[in-house]
Amino acid sequence: MELSEFFRVNPKVALAFSGGVDSAYLLYAALQNGANVHAYYVKSAFQPRFELTDAQRLATQLKADMTVLNLDVLACPQIWENPPDRCYYCKKLLFGRITDRAVADGYTTLIDGTNASDDVADRPGVRALHELSVRSPLRECGLTKDEIRRLSREAGLFTWNKPTYACLATRISTHEAITQEKLERTERAEDFLFSLGFTDFRVRSVQDNARIQVPSSQLAMVLEKKDQILRKLKKFYASVSLDLEGRDE
Repeated sequence: MELSEFFRVNPKVALAFSGGVDSAYLLYAALQNGANVHAYYVKSAFQPRFELTDAQRLATQLKADMTVLNLDVLACPQIWENPPDRCYYCKKLLFGRITDRAVADGYTTLIDGTNASDDVADRPGVRALHELSVRSPLRECGLTKDEIRRLSREAGLFTWNKPTYACLATRISTHEAITQEKLERTERAEDFLFSLGFTDFRVRSVQDNARIQVPSSQLAMVLEKKDQILRKLKKFYASVSLDLEGRDE
């Protein structure tokens, strides 16, 4: 099935919009195929500020309808207690919030940006999507991440080469309680590394300790900027270490 056919059969859709590569292209494709699409961005403690900025920028660029919904994810014990299936409860809450608002706005079909490259067998959140009958057109049409990046570049979308970015909660070890303070220090630490020129990295949190993961090609840069990194990150963490295995996929 082609995306054009999907939107011919489903001409009115609500999109769970993150501002990332996949949902950005899906929003573009929906508009290009004449669909009545409304994008819903959920703002929570798990999303860094730049994600909302990117989402708003793209919606403006495409002249798309977009609504920002606030969600207190840390009010849910099954989420902040951080069990192995935390993502299931988070997705259930997040997509439930979008569904309620979308239905109130007259949209009964909800879609998301899951693509054909995603390993759905290893993603607890996918179970929540199935339970809520969320459709994934990119996956249904067989579009892989590389294809979506290529098509996004051809379409002139600034998101085409945006690094894959998981929510801030993924930086905190399973079974370690998630708090607003831990999420905020993670965001500050990663913002600082972004400012130094690092890309596609993570600052993992284990209790009060930080473990930096960067691609192997950037390991030398970490050592070059070691003093700067330590001065900044030790304001937030008791210790800072570097994962020498790198973050190569």
